[in-house]
Amino acid sequence: MTKEKELIDKLIDLAFAEDIGDGDHTTLSCIPDSAIGKSKLLIKETGVLAGVEVAKEIFHRFDPTMKVEIFINDGADVKPGDVVMVVEGKIQSLLQTERLMLNVMQRMSGIATMTRKYVKQLEGTKTRVLDTRKTTPAMRIVEKMAVKIGGGVNHRIGLFDMILLKDNHVDFAGGIDKAITRAKDYCKAKGKDLKIEIEVRSFDELQQVLDLGGVDRVMFDNFTPEMTKKAVEMVNGRFETESSGGITFDTLRDYAECGVDFISVGALTHSVKGLDMSFKAC
Repeated sequence: MTKEKELIDKLIDLAFAEDIGDGDHTTLSCIPDSAIGKSKLLIKETGVLAGVEVAKEIFHRFDPTMKVEIFINDGADVKPGDVVMVVEGKIQSLLQTERLMLNVMQRMSGIATMTRKYVKQLEGTKTRVLDTRKTTPAMRIVEKMAVKIGGGVNHRIGLFDMILLKDNHVDFAGGIDKAITRAKDYCKAKGKDLKIEIEVRSFDELQQVLDLGGVDRVMFDNFTPEMTKKAVEMVNGRFETESSGGITFDTLRDYAECGVDFISVGALTHSVKGLDMSFKAC
């Protein structure tokens, strides 16, 4: 089982435990166990679809006998009136899986829609948009999947798959040189092949990184576009470059045109609006 599949399965199990508890007594009290029906997933707002594959996992994990017919796949542009899928099975199962499926698909589609907007704003530049760890607890894996579906790039899944030396790490370690040296020594001692990125807050810190080397990417924290342009010139292709902090949709292009490889945007996941859709009997 992949790490991604394991996390999704845990998310689904936790969500059902949270929502159903010892039983959906509304459904169980008025719908016979033998009753069979169909429901359709109807789009009510223009956007980018995401979460179809996770929805299939939700249905089949709850009730393997449910039949899912997909008409529109992840990554497609959708509009009001589009029917994404029709699900057939026990009506009890349709009703008990409805809310979790909608919560996940609305959230993922909202993120994919937002990401696609940022990606289009960067067209014509080499810059890629990155997500962050500013995600909903326990839902990070599906939110980062949604970013990829929208055309963005995952920065890192968590604290385990990359070393990112941020300002607090640098300060607690005692400076740029100590933070980088310790990170490299740690990877060697533990047999870890992890990329190392370091955040810099000034040209002085950037010069220290350039003098020492040993990293894969440098993040320019809260630099202005003018500062970013100079920083990119200083790096001169030695490392990957990333802009972060205080960047809005309106200023995104200004930073991209400075030549950075990546721009990280917390807004892709931390404050996005879900895409409106419904799951109705048909």
